[in-house]
Amino acid sequence: MATPKKGRNASAQSKPGRSLALILIAIAALTGGMFASGHTKPRLGIDLAGGTSITLRAVPEAGNESAINKTNMDTAVSIMERRVNGLGVSESEVQTQGRENIIVNIPKGTNSEQARKQVGTTAKLYFRPVIATEVSGGKGTASPSPSPTGSPSGKASDKPEATDKNSASPSATPTTQGRAVTDGLKADATPSASASDKPGSSPSPSASGGSAEADASALQAKYAKLDCTDAKTRSSVGDGVKASQPTLACGKNSQGQWQKYILGPAEVDGTDVDKAQAVLNTQTGAGWTVTMDFTDAGAKKFADITGKLAQNQSPQNQFAIVLDGDVVSDPYVRQALTGGNAEISGNFNQQSAQDLSNMLSYGALPLTFKVDSMTTVTAALGGDQLQAGLIAGAIGLALVVIYLLAYYRGLAFIAILSLLVSAALTYTLMALLGPAIGFALNLPAVCGAIVAIGITADSFIVYFERVRDEIREGRTLRPAVERAWPRARRTILVSDFVSFLAAAVLFIVTVGKVQGFAFTLGLTTLLDVVVVFLFTKPLLTLMARRPFFANGHKWSGLDPKSLGAQPPLRRTRRPSAPVETKEA
Repeated sequence: MATPKKGRNASAQSKPGRSLALILIAIAALTGGMFASGHTKPRLGIDLAGGTSITLRAVPEAGNESAINKTNMDTAVSIMERRVNGLGVSESEVQTQGRENIIVNIPKGTNSEQARKQVGTTAKLYFRPVIATEVSGGKGTASPSPSPTGSPSGKASDKPEATDKNSASPSATPTTQGRAVTDGLKADATPSASASDKPGSSPSPSASGGSAEADASALQAKYAKLDCTDAKTRSSVGDGVKASQPTLACGKNSQGQWQKYILGPAEVDGTDVDKAQAVLNTQTGAGWTVTMDFTDAGAKKFADITGKLAQNQSPQNQFAIVLDGDVVSDPYVRQALTGGNAEISGNFNQQSAQDLSNMLSYGALPLTFKVDSMTTVTAALGGDQLQAGLIAGAIGLALVVIYLLAYYRGLAFIAILSLLVSAALTYTLMALLGPAIGFALNLPAVCGAIVAIGITADSFIVYFERVRDEIREGRTLRPAVERAWPRARRTILVSDFVSFLAAAVLFIVTVGKVQGFAFTLGLTTLLDVVVVFLFTKPLLTLMARRPFFANGHKWSGLDPKSLGAQPPLRRTRRPSAPVETKEA
């Protein structure tokens, strides 16, 4: 009855080389992938590489406090990631912290002020009618260039045009004579019933007209003095202006010149844009264009404003797409766009079309953010902390090795090799996970790797002690190795499961750098199971065949006498002597 069981044990002992070959092939493949990808070092977090850390707090708008929710916060994170990546930064970290905070970590090498400008602005997008525009420093209103003629080169027009998405671009050129600036301001600035700051107030027509005329004159005076070539002046244009009020704005034209604008009240905002994307239009030969799909409410508002603009002369047949106070595009229209979608065509290449479509997407964010703090982290400080952490890890590892040598002697050789295999797997995976999922090695992650040394060593100790217990009961080494494994395996799995569960919970409920600790702890715990199953146990099986271990050398750590086993060693039970009985 015992023969099949012995056969299975013999088979398991005769093929440990397969497991060892499998894990060595995995290490070789990961190492090869690391060098082939060019990422031979783990990506460092901001606390080790240095950079800028920005904390943003969402501020609810009046009457829209419920806008601060998980969906909008996740949308904000996605938008900010695209903004920072637009600066050429591919290793930024943008993540939520709590209910209303967003943490943005930008590695060293990026202009911190430019990064703050990109991620800290309100991400508000408006479509405003153009009342007047000219090159900053020039005189008179600028007239748009001819509309696209269908040239495949996409250079037929410097001024973009908005048309129905599915229609061909018209070829007629709009007239170039515009209304007086003051007349346009009066028309757009006339207060409506909802324009009063105080509910229930109703100014008289004469007072409203006088106020509108005074506001128009003041705005025109500011427009005359506006110099958009000055960065400080540009940053303050439009501050404190409501969407329902006329405003000044700056933007660059296709020649790279700064253009200044007087814009009417916002007619459509970014939340009305459902989707925007850059499209290569080969059917009409318009080249790269930007398509916009509006929501149901946005389609009606867009149709109304384009219908009004189409009746005006240049430049008052244009609408400006304003993102955070900057005009990113100012297309003109010829007719009301009533299809719920529109196409902006003009002198676009792939990059400029993609930039505009991204900006249109950025606008669909009903949140305002305030910069709570912006901290510059130096790499020197992180380097000192990393050095201290590595020293602590080296001391811990040295203590573990000393303990293994002193207590387990020859078995320490197996444990040290297993630690080296675990370290190789951990390093290569961290180097590959950086570009794959954005994993960055920060100080808490280093701490997690140091803690993992103890977890891995604990698994070896559990198995070694089970083997020594079997030897104490009188078994030789090879049967002891196989009989100890099932019980040690259960203990190791339970212990690693608890550690992994703790790491998973910590990763889910925390944010920021603590997640780096939890991720590293969970990763190394999984690797511990792999190393013990595919390396430690097969290696001990092979070593049990060596006379040094099999004969119980006193320096092997498996000496039966030092373990308290009484010779002779028990292999099989002797049959008891037969008992003679007499027949009745």
